[in-house]
Parts: sequence; C-alpha cells; structure tokens
Amino acid sequence: MWAYPKPCDLRKGHNGLSGLVTTEFEADLLSGDFFIFCNRQRTLCKVLLWDGTGLCIYNKRLEKGRFARLWREPQEDEIRLTASELSLFLEGCTLVGKERLSPPEFIP
Repeated sequence: MWAYPKPCDLRKGHNGLSGLVTTEFEADLLSGDFFIFCNRQRTLCKVLLWDGTGLCIYNKRLEKGRFARLWREPQEDEIRLTASELSLFLEGCTLVGKERLSPPEFIP
C-alpha cells in the first residue's frame, strides 16, 4: 500500500488519481496495491484500488479530528503501509506514518 507523498486535490476521480499513481509512484495501477491520498487539511482521504475487474475509490471524511500526516519532506523516505496500518489510519490513529507499526514481512 502506497501513501501519496503530499497533499492532494481530492476532487480528482478515477482518471486523476490513476494519473498520479503512474507519474508519482511509477507503480503498476493494476497490481492490486492500495494507493492512499489525503487532502491538505487531513479531514478527507481516498483509497484507489484495482479489484481485478475495475478501479474502485473508497472515500472517508472525518467529522472530528484529522488523519495522520502521510506526506514527507523531499529528503524523507516514502511511506508504505500494511493492511493493518491502513485500517489504523482509517480509524484515525495518529502514529501511522511516524513509526513502523507492523513487523517486516516474513520471507522464509
């Protein structure tokens, strides 16, 4: 799962967000990865996902509080989230993105 590295204009739909994925992430839009976008105020987020048959956008607006800040300064590493961290992010956990909450992937 990828977090867009800066605030995003969330008036964008499928085409606008998928354009950001291909230009900014240089990732395969059809990989099944989640791509997370937040507005500058961090009260709205969208998650773009290819489900195997088409692109889906999941949208959440917070009535109270703010989402964790997922964008970075240019010298900082990009943020990649696990499914657990995405769930925590959508629930409003402020630690997401500040420190790794999930252990590294196990490769036997």
